[in-house]
Amino acid sequence: MTEKQVEKWIRDYHWMMNTVKMLYEGLEDAGGGGVAQYGDEAGMPKAQGLTGDVVLSEVIRRGKHWERIAEYEKKIHFIQKNIHVITEERETEILHWLLEGKSYAWISRHMGLSQTHTKRICSSIAEQIVRNVRNGRCG
Repeated sequence: MTEKQVEKWIRDYHWMMNTVKMLYEGLEDAGGGGVAQYGDEAGMPKAQGLTGDVVLSEVIRRGKHWERIAEYEKKIHFIQKNIHVITEERETEILHWLLEGKSYAWISRHMGLSQTHTKRICSSIAEQIVRNVRNGRCG
């Protein structure tokens, strides 16, 4: 993984967490996306090339959600396992706000820094995490 990837995972952390939470909540529902047909409609031929089994379609749809969840969780766990690498106070504060979903502009105003400086600090955070992983300490 690269520093740019880690930077993106840090910036995306908040929405990935929310998405995983919502996907889990959505998967708890039984679904039932099929619509029963009655009368003449029920006896008519179905379109070719489409899965007529609504249960199979739902299983396939949910399978794709599980794949997304697994990918997001992998990135989330990576960030969580490496938060301890950041020990400098200012960097820790910026990382906290990034993980909370705040923008560079919001963080810059909150901390009295320029956006450029905030972005540099975020790059430094990602660099430290990547260096830690490459040194085999975590990841």
